[in-house]
Amino acid sequence: MPSTPLSRRALWVGAGCAATVLLIWTSFILVARSSATRSLNPFDIAWLRFAFSGLLVLPVLAWRWRAFVAGLGATPMQALARGSALAGVAGVGYCALAYAGFFYAPVAHAAVLLPGSLPLWTALLAWLWLGEGLSRGRALGLGLIACGGVFVGGISLAQAFDGGTTWVGDLLFMAASLTWASYGVLCRRWRIGAVDATLAIAGGCLVTAVPAYALGVLAGWVPSRLPQAPWGEVAFQAVYQGGLAMLVAGLAYTQVVQTLGPLRTTMLTALVPPLAALSAVPLLGEPLGLAALGGLCCVGLGLVVGLRAAAPAAARPVAGLQQAPGVPR
Repeated sequence: MPSTPLSRRALWVGAGCAATVLLIWTSFILVARSSATRSLNPFDIAWLRFAFSGLLVLPVLAWRWRAFVAGLGATPMQALARGSALAGVAGVGYCALAYAGFFYAPVAHAAVLLPGSLPLWTALLAWLWLGEGLSRGRALGLGLIACGGVFVGGISLAQAFDGGTTWVGDLLFMAASLTWASYGVLCRRWRIGAVDATLAIAGGCLVTAVPAYALGVLAGWVPSRLPQAPWGEVAFQAVYQGGLAMLVAGLAYTQVVQTLGPLRTTMLTALVPPLAALSAVPLLGEPLGLAALGGLCCVGLGLVVGLRAAAPAAARPVAGLQQAPGVPR
């Protein structure tokens, strides 16, 4: 059955949301790397993200609480367990690992390893948890992505013998990508939509990570630079990380999927690594070496090949299955 043609207004809304998502995903890498030279440490930034986004979603959670709980599980206990798992992997786990990685490795490495390794981890977890196989085309795409990671990670490991610490950031980026892949596959397995998943992360981190970190800082157990940081930096990180990177990007991504379809939306992921790495050259003064450039080419080509191979499967909707969240941000 042919799909219903989209109106001009729907196309414009979809295109605008797509541009918003692409801008936020790309700028997230640049902002996180730039933050490593500022006052706040990675856990301060994560705390601001959780506090601001959690406070913003509180009215939404109160307004649609019953629908939210039903969207997470069949029973309240199941919803609580699933929401806690999502908040743990995509909230605390992803943010702590990703933000820490930017204190060791440059943007080019993050562009290759953070969104670039996501298909690898997703394919592995989907095979283990969902029993999904791999076509030859998707296997080829994943192989190219793996080559991109080897380009970047191999150089970093070689530099470790000279006392370099870039490899630490590379490992943190890979681990962060694994947590986000776990999040996406869990959403698919449990059939949780992007809106409910985003609310679960924001609300879950607000009632767990935010008070726990605040207590640790006040008691002197956890080092924090929040008291010494300029108010402008604190406000920017709270609004950008909690409002834009977490909430606006998530809602815009959902709208793009509804308007343009999951395959076209996923094609955006191939643009994030090269845009972030190339933007870092003039904006942050970070050179783009041959290893990073080779890794970017492999990852970009691998994403395109893998997505083209997945096109026939993507054209067949799965009954009752909502679209899982997309690229980490």
